[in-house]
Order: sequence, then structure tokens, then C-alpha cells
Amino acid sequence: MNFTRSFNNWRKYRQTVTELGRMTNRELHDLGIDRSDIHRVAREASAR
Repeated sequence: MNFTRSFNNWRKYRQTVTELGRMTNRELHDLGIDRSDIHRVAREASAR
């Protein structure tokens, strides 16, 4: 179970990083996210 949960968290992290990374700086700014915050936001999203 722990492996499955870790794998799913990793997939959610990678998907979030990919999706946010494809956004323009303007789109990120509209969401209140700086490009340098992408990995932090992805970590927080995958922890939920």
C-alpha cells in the first residue's frame, strides 16, 4: 500500500509540474504563482 501511495503522489507531482511548466508567466501570475514556485506548489498538491 505504501508503495502505491508513493507512486501516485509522485505521478501527481510530475503532472502538476508539467502542467504548470507549460503555462506562460502571465497565466501563472493570474493564478498567483511565480515560475520559481512551481516545484513547491507541486509538492503541496501531491501531499494532499
